[in-house]
Amino acid sequence: MDGSVETVSRRGFFRGQFGTRPEAAAGWYSVAGLPAGADDVFWDGWADEAGLFVVGDHGAINHFDGADWVRLPSPAPVPLHALWGRDRSDLWAVGWMGLILRHDGADWVHVQGCVVDAGGKYASVDENTPLFAICGDAEGRAWAVGDRGRVLHFDGTGWTVEPAGTKAHLRTVITLDDGRVLAAGGDGTVLLRDPDGAWTVLDCPVASNFTAAMRLPDGRVLLAGGRYFIQANGFRGDLVMWDGKGFERLFTDTEFSRFRALGKSGKGILALGDAGQIHLIREDRVDRLQSGTGHDLLGLVDLPSGEVMAVGDYGSLLVGDSAALDCFAPAILPGQDPSNWSAMDSGTDRQLWGMWHDPERDTLYACGEEGTVLIHDRGQWEALPPAGELGIHDLARAPDGGLLAAGQLGEIHHFDGTTWRKHFDLFMDVTILSLWSDGRGQIFAAGDEGLVLHWAGESWERMPSGTKSALYGVWGMDAEHLLAVGDFGQVMRWNGKRWDEFNAGTEHFLFDVWGRSLSDIFVVGLSGTIGHFDGAQWHITPARARNDLLALAGTATDVVAVGAAGAAARHDGQRWHMDPTGTTAGLRAVAVDGRGHYHAAGDGGTILRRDAE
Repeated sequence: MDGSVETVSRRGFFRGQFGTRPEAAAGWYSVAGLPAGADDVFWDGWADEAGLFVVGDHGAINHFDGADWVRLPSPAPVPLHALWGRDRSDLWAVGWMGLILRHDGADWVHVQGCVVDAGGKYASVDENTPLFAICGDAEGRAWAVGDRGRVLHFDGTGWTVEPAGTKAHLRTVITLDDGRVLAAGGDGTVLLRDPDGAWTVLDCPVASNFTAAMRLPDGRVLLAGGRYFIQANGFRGDLVMWDGKGFERLFTDTEFSRFRALGKSGKGILALGDAGQIHLIREDRVDRLQSGTGHDLLGLVDLPSGEVMAVGDYGSLLVGDSAALDCFAPAILPGQDPSNWSAMDSGTDRQLWGMWHDPERDTLYACGEEGTVLIHDRGQWEALPPAGELGIHDLARAPDGGLLAAGQLGEIHHFDGTTWRKHFDLFMDVTILSLWSDGRGQIFAAGDEGLVLHWAGESWERMPSGTKSALYGVWGMDAEHLLAVGDFGQVMRWNGKRWDEFNAGTEHFLFDVWGRSLSDIFVVGLSGTIGHFDGAQWHITPARARNDLLALAGTATDVVAVGAAGAAARHDGQRWHMDPTGTTAGLRAVAVDGRGHYHAAGDGGTILRRDAE
């Protein structure tokens, strides 16, 4: 590596084809779509063909059905640590304050725990002993373990306490092939339950605090955990094998962080834990994988695809394959059209880079390569005379009511309804990428190299923008309140006097901005990034789109974003949904007409229309 950073501009996106960027380096990928932040800690999950549950602190129960993440109602606001079940109509969750929930296929129901005293506080009773792990067998029997040697057994009708012979904190429990049950926890504690229900404490010489156990095909059990070392001022991880007779530490020459979970993948055994560590174990070797995070990873979830998902601190959701959650994609029945969008005949095969809706005339325009400008008239798209020979990236109303078209080499053209004339020429190899007009004579233009131009009635003036990075989109509430977005998450704010930085909390390129008010603003960008400003702070809440989102528009009730490979996402006022378009063409612009119909334009002259709902 030479330390250089490749600068990506939207012009590069426009001139090339989508999907041509090099594949990311091998590693794990963040799962998009579930709004989560620093206060979210996910402990475990469970999946079947119909979807995925993820649970965590504050009683969080999140469900993914292949299209959307939904936060489900929880009977108690305490951390949920583990899930187990034979199917989603017989699914258990255990957690803090001895909480046990059962999912009956429709709702999560409180079974026991979280007992409250007369003062409204959690009572100091055995039933409220925190639980951290659960397992079960094919007959539906289950075991849950927790603090102070707590072991509970479900026999098919109810939960009862089983004496375990220890007061150690227990953190993991698994069933073995021969009907026995193994539990493990603090200070090297390992317990074995025989088929008759009696628990025995095994003699383990490794005083690790075990947090995970895995049954291996040959009957052995792999244990994982960690110990605190004063000299190191931190935890160090342990991997220990039990062969039915004794215990042996593995990979003693390798230093690990504390382990939290074990799982299987097609390549071997996965062990994960503190500081984002993920290790792949194959026979007599262990390799650290690139996780892309420094947050603690606390659980592994088996997916129907054979992949696994890691969950952890700060709302971490990671998969080893970027398409791992496609296994939950809702089935499309024969003859069923999943798209709300329909193709329109644009009459051109040129790349289309911009769209604009004239609210006064309720007229739509599109623009693109080689001076292409289209108008939507009486239900059809028709070509206007070319606005010069260069690419046009955006359109706006001229001060005299005509049409302005801006684009490559800093040129701005004016159309009076019959002919085009050059309105402004920057005489620089700088592309104007976005226009905004208040409809009353104030016009702003933004583009490459931090370009900002302003028309206040007499002439175009270049303004100091405070940045040299490209600005891809500009939107304003009025001429004294504008935002422009660009490279590496940059947001610039105009207050009527100067441009200042307005940190959005992301380093992803942002390609467009739109809002209803100064307290309801959306941005979109690289790798499906979506952000929202609520008047107090930005919230980066990516949609489930791996493709770049390049443009957005909205109404009083919804917002639509479009992007690479036909990607589209719609916000219905509560959350984002992926919105199939029926095309793989790159979509570079979107606008909404006066009747609430969205139109998107992009590669090869593609124009789509989405009917209002």
